[in-house]
Amino acid sequence: MKELKYINKYFYKYRYRLLLGIVITIVSKVFMVFTPQLIGNSINVIKNRLTGKITEELYVAELTKNMLYLIVVALVAAIFTFLMRHTIIAVSRFIEFNLKNEIYEQYQNLSLNFYKKNRTGDLMNRISEDVGRVRMYTGPAIMYTLNMITLFVVVLVYMFSKAPSLAFYTLLPLPILSVSIYILSKLIHKRSTVVQEYLSKLSAYTQEAFSGISVIKAYGIEPQTTLAFEVLSTGSRQKQIDLTKVQALFFPMMILLIGLSNLMVIYIGGKQYINGIITEFGTIAEFIIYVNMLTWPVAILGWVTSMVQQAEASQKRINEFLKEEPQIKNLSNKPLKLKGDIVFEDVHFTYEDTNIEALKGVSFTLKSGESLAIIGKTGSGKSTILDLIGRLYNVNKGKLTIDTTPIEQIHLKSLRNHIGYVPQDAFLFSDSIKNNIKFGNISASDDKIIEVAKQAVVHKNIKKFTNGYDTILGERGITLSGGQKQRISIARAIIKDPEILLLDDCLSAVDTETEEKILKNLNKVSQNKTTIIVSHRIALAKNVDKIIVLDQGKIIQSGTHQELIKENGYYKTLYLKQLEEKEI
Repeated sequence: MKELKYINKYFYKYRYRLLLGIVITIVSKVFMVFTPQLIGNSINVIKNRLTGKITEELYVAELTKNMLYLIVVALVAAIFTFLMRHTIIAVSRFIEFNLKNEIYEQYQNLSLNFYKKNRTGDLMNRISEDVGRVRMYTGPAIMYTLNMITLFVVVLVYMFSKAPSLAFYTLLPLPILSVSIYILSKLIHKRSTVVQEYLSKLSAYTQEAFSGISVIKAYGIEPQTTLAFEVLSTGSRQKQIDLTKVQALFFPMMILLIGLSNLMVIYIGGKQYINGIITEFGTIAEFIIYVNMLTWPVAILGWVTSMVQQAEASQKRINEFLKEEPQIKNLSNKPLKLKGDIVFEDVHFTYEDTNIEALKGVSFTLKSGESLAIIGKTGSGKSTILDLIGRLYNVNKGKLTIDTTPIEQIHLKSLRNHIGYVPQDAFLFSDSIKNNIKFGNISASDDKIIEVAKQAVVHKNIKKFTNGYDTILGERGITLSGGQKQRISIARAIIKDPEILLLDDCLSAVDTETEEKILKNLNKVSQNKTTIIVSHRIALAKNVDKIIVLDQGKIIQSGTHQELIKENGYYKTLYLKQLEEKEI
């Protein structure tokens, strides 16, 4: 139960609802206890009439009264049982809502390194399957436990007050039940953890397979992926069966022990009635009903134990992520208005997951409103510079300042609100085109959306779709071409009207003619904005204020376009090569 202590804060939050649920539970069980008494009393009335101890009129009157009482008691017990379920189960839904929000918020706060180490399917499983199992603990498990404890207390008090020795013999099998539950619970906990791990593996594999379905089909590897899925699902099935085998021992054990208790009542109760220890024959009938009333709570004990063990295994997996400390922390509570002066001073950065040193002493200065192009081979560290400016990672060594303030000291949300970022891999959400563009500015008008779409040279493409801007995109924008996705991403960045504009090779999938139109528009849009363009194409770098050339994390050239084409080096070689390709 150590891992489930994390949920206690939610129990405290909804303590009044839970207390109300406890009161309602007690009341409902008290009324349920009247039923056996009324039945026992009715049996005594029938016996007394058969032996001639009471008249016909009294017999009819007593039975009628007991029947009316039974109806009233059943109705009241049913109403309170409904209220009990409504109160306690509602609490579990509130806790589920809060826990999912807390996990989602934690996912939002965690750094990119976290997502490189963990698979999306596993993350999804923890926020869905695992939280679902925890909810079963916070609702049904607690409700049935309260139900069982209350019923046991009420019934036992009455049984011992009515016939102490018979009650003792009737409940004799229960210690055996307790020991059995303890042993089985440990097995259930162990096997539940394994089951959840397999479910995460299945979720992760299927998520990757569906995301990469085009690659799977293109390479014709459906049989291999199906086989791999079958291996995982077979393993998951076997672990589920192993868990079910242990869980299946509970109910036969309950039935056996309850059957023994009934035999005790009939045999010992019968002897005590014959010997005059029990004076009323109806007492035996009452005890049989009491034992059977306890059957469900005792039987449910196994299920509850299983739920608690599964919930603990799930909460342990959830806690692993909730206790994860974000590497990128907001060290300032004061939002700033940024102009966009950016300075790199001997910046070094190494990726934690691969141990690749992406930047080795990079230094440059960019004043507000200036533009910079970063040119270099694949893996030279170009995108890393943009990631550091957006503070997706922290600088390992050196200093990165914006408006003379160390980037770590700038309010994180304020920093990112001033940045418009177009990533190399354009990501679009499974939503309308309009909403994907508005992602940069949710309050933007339809006219503004059309305006930025025209600036990104994608308006005509959008208008050709049946539903225009209301067209719903497939997952990750799969229904669009690579160039269309890039241009919508550009429109999303432009509509934000940021002080700092970061463009990471965002025209790689666009044809030359469209590229020239977009560049012309970007030159207008980016005026008075600090703009950094990452590319391997010289056309994007011609009109910027500064150019730096990276190689293996170091700046090997810097200057303007005119300066760099005059000196021998990587930039001039690339320029001549692309010029030759264009002429061809």
